[in-house]
Amino acid sequence: MFPSIFIRLAAWVKAVGLALAVASASPAFAAQTVHIYDTEIENLIRSYMEPILKAAGIERGTVRLHLIRSDAPNAFVSRGRRVFLTTGLLRRTTHPRQVIGVLAHETGHIAGGHLARLDTMLRDAQTPVLMSAVIGAVLGTLSGDPGAAVATIGAGQHLAQSQLLSFSRTQERSADRAAVDFLDRSGQSSRGLLEFMETLDEYQSLFVSRKEQQQLSYRVTHPLTRNRIEFLRNHVERSKFSDVPVPAELVAAHKRAIAKLDGFLDLPARTFRKYPASDTSVAARYARAVAHYRQSDFAKALDGISGLIAEFPEDPYFQELKGQILFETGKIADALPYYRRAVEKVPAAPLLRIGLAHVMIETNREALLKPALSHLEEAIRYDDTIALAWRLAATAYGRTGRLPDAALASAEFAMRTGRLDDAMLMAERARRGFKEGSAGRLRAEDMLATLKRLKRRR
Repeated sequence: MFPSIFIRLAAWVKAVGLALAVASASPAFAAQTVHIYDTEIENLIRSYMEPILKAAGIERGTVRLHLIRSDAPNAFVSRGRRVFLTTGLLRRTTHPRQVIGVLAHETGHIAGGHLARLDTMLRDAQTPVLMSAVIGAVLGTLSGDPGAAVATIGAGQHLAQSQLLSFSRTQERSADRAAVDFLDRSGQSSRGLLEFMETLDEYQSLFVSRKEQQQLSYRVTHPLTRNRIEFLRNHVERSKFSDVPVPAELVAAHKRAIAKLDGFLDLPARTFRKYPASDTSVAARYARAVAHYRQSDFAKALDGISGLIAEFPEDPYFQELKGQILFETGKIADALPYYRRAVEKVPAAPLLRIGLAHVMIETNREALLKPALSHLEEAIRYDDTIALAWRLAATAYGRTGRLPDAALASAEFAMRTGRLDDAMLMAERARRGFKEGSAGRLRAEDMLATLKRLKRRR
């Protein structure tokens, strides 16, 4: 009896957690999620976040950003000060102030310590469920009526669920208040958050009627959107920063970012309809170049991106896209200078360094292996979560004769792609290859210990 209750409880808590804006992202959730990696878009969003984090007193380097491919307009934070934004959210925005408002709200969750409080609440919520299970078991045994046990257990679950949902609504209201405070402190308008909430209200109305929303008011994790809109409208009317404009360069960059997402995520035909040839804006030309590339019309794709480079020769992201098109059409040597220029412009971008290293390795020129490794090691120093960096590092280490390092990098790659048995095999091979007491040996032993813990959790 008790094992099945624990399983149901775990499944219920997981469902609640994924619905919360302060969700605890589990390894299973991460494995089912399609992450989007793009230096241009990530750096733009970080530029939105910087003044908000400063206003909140949060060190910039302690917050990690993740882009998730999903049509649903959603954002949330998880353990480790990780902020998640969906592509559906970004693509429903028409102005950077709307994303800035959402980021301010999520920063409110971080600053308020809401995730830690959620963990405590989840632990506390188990008490009524487990107590009702014990009482239900006793009642069922004494009365011989299984229905008594089921009813008692259900009551405990309902109580715990009500407590969690009430807690979540309180934290959402708190995050809204913190958001407008951070925006005021940083001299920015809260109008964007209001605009996004109005968009979200329209989105919700497609699925839930006003009458149903009223009935759901005590059974949802967030305060009703219309109540949040009322709060934000009142603040916008009072705040002296409500009409402060967003810098023109951020507005232009935002249009470009959305156009890039449209080009890569939509079918090319849809992109061409949204960005017709008559639209000669930079964003539209960017979207069309990407769409031509995706439909394998490489001549038009190269023509489009080359025209943008001619106008903006210092832009690293146009350089990156041209390098990518050339590389993926087999013109590897031609792609190299474009990736090099992109890295020169944005040296702290791990994805650009990984792209450059990939091109260097694929040239099959021995002289480029060490520079490629240098770029990969620097990229991993910035961000060690990108699986491709480890796979390329394994290849480069192997070709330069550093076999224990190659095995260790292969173990890292296997671990990050969910193949724990392969990771353990390669980590053990690396451990045996390094000398006793060496840094590589210690890293391999640490990885083996980590992998064993991960396997036990599974």
